Amino acid sequence: MTSSTAASPVFALSSFQLKPVSNTKNYLPSSFSIPTTFFPLSPLISRKSSFRAMATVVKENEEKVVVEESFPPKASPAQDGEGGNNQGPQSSSSTHGFDNWIITFEQSINVFLTDSVIRILDAFYHDRYYARFFVLETIARVPYFAFLSVLHLYESFGWWRRADYLKVHFAESWNEMHHLLIMEELGGNDWWFDRFLAQHIAVAYYFMTVFMYMISPRMAYHLSECVESHAFSTYDKFLKAQGDELKKLPAPEVAVKYYTEGDLYLFDEFQTSRPPKSRRPKIESLYDVFVNIRDDEGEHCKTMKACQSHGNLRSPHSYSDRFREDNESLCDPNEVDCEGIVDSMKKSVTSSPSITQNL
Repeated sequence: MTSSTAASPVFALSSFQLKPVSNTKNYLPSSFSIPTTFFPLSPLISRKSSFRAMATVVKENEEKVVVEESFPPKASPAQDGEGGNNQGPQSSSSTHGFDNWIITFEQSINVFLTDSVIRILDAFYHDRYYARFFVLETIARVPYFAFLSVLHLYESFGWWRRADYLKVHFAESWNEMHHLLIMEELGGNDWWFDRFLAQHIAVAYYFMTVFMYMISPRMAYHLSECVESHAFSTYDKFLKAQGDELKKLPAPEVAVKYYTEGDLYLFDEFQTSRPPKSRRPKIESLYDVFVNIRDDEGEHCKTMKACQSHGNLRSPHSYSDRFREDNESLCDPNEVDCEGIVDSMKKSVTSSPSITQNL
């Protein structure tokens, strides 16, 4: 896993260094600058019939970019009204209202945190877009490390044995790592300050996400959705403003290798809303690279949204073996499941210590 050189090895996020190309300016469009304000997010009711590459909470007056839909999720927390507990209309109105309040409260905190990071990026990177993308990609991959850490901890305690979550989250981190490698090759990590800021924010973000995921996975997934939504919007605006010049520039070698060569199993794995092998990018210019990075962020948004509905995540490679009909449950009811540390502790006391892992 590759990252830039840091001031201290404590904050190094990978094991070896990739040097950016010597002539970084070849990748730099001449006239583009990132706007100083980056579309903060506020409430919007999500709908099952349409996957949007926006966080569950967005501004009403914000331009919405609709992403092509493949497999729709079973439900979202807002639809269930139970934060993904799938209790449906049998729940009392008071419980329904309380759960909706909790979801709204969690999302409000996430929007505040996301907006705070966006303001930092706006302050330092309003006209340095590759450096901004480097910082954004360094931050965006951190939640998947945190999810995996907590899931492995739960496995050690016998609280959680669900292989698909581990597979998908690792594939997501692998995809984000290659986004980071691309930004490094474009020269986004040339300045020491950019590396210092990105890595220190990432360390703080990691521990915050671990704590949040242990308390409320739904909240942690929504925060990651907010971050991925901002990334999608950033790349989409960049492409619309600078597309013509990007088409004249060469694609970085690391992008060509990742998107078009070798085993693409992990590339398919993180795209949980579409069948494997249904997306095979073409990379002919730098424009194609950013189109696919943008589309990757849209797929991350879909996956994070699906995760907010309790037990809704399934590896796309599992569909061919286990998915029979649209209305069939994608989850084995006998699998040990857990919504957070409180639920885990309760299950550890009330359930049998013998756990069968469903791979």
